[in-house]
Amino acid sequence: MIATRFSVATHIMLMMAVHPNGRLTSPRIADSVNTNPVVVRRIMRLLARAGLVRVRRGQGGAALGRAAERITLDDVWEAVNPAPAPPLLPLHANPDPGCPVGRHVPQLLGRSFGSAETAMRIALGEISIAAMASGIADANQVLPDLDATGADAGPGA
Repeated sequence: MIATRFSVATHIMLMMAVHPNGRLTSPRIADSVNTNPVVVRRIMRLLARAGLVRVRRGQGGAALGRAAERITLDDVWEAVNPAPAPPLLPLHANPDPGCPVGRHVPQLLGRSFGSAETAMRIALGEISIAAMASGIADANQVLPDLDATGADAGPGA
């Protein structure tokens, strides 16, 4: 099973790209992600270690660590799956070496799975947080403003 850390981290990054005022708090982001603020803070620590976000303690909030155009989904992936991370597609343990299929499965699947993971990482490296944020803007047409606390202050908030 693949953890949702990557999608939550990307959600956090998109919140910061869409609301660049630097006042987003972990409770506000947690509301959008629909999780606990502690989960958001743990993931933001990983993103901060990678230089992708800047966090000010207390009511300071958080912001992107560099321009959204210069942050790719692969950067986010690497931040929440630091090396040495287990393979994305792990092999099952101990196939029967006496079986004509089982003895070749680790080598064949290992190579194929490794190629698939490399292709995924290359594809993620071609998508910027800015491009994704632009997609959100297009989908919403008008994004709500945030008030000083980071809460939605736009229509319907």
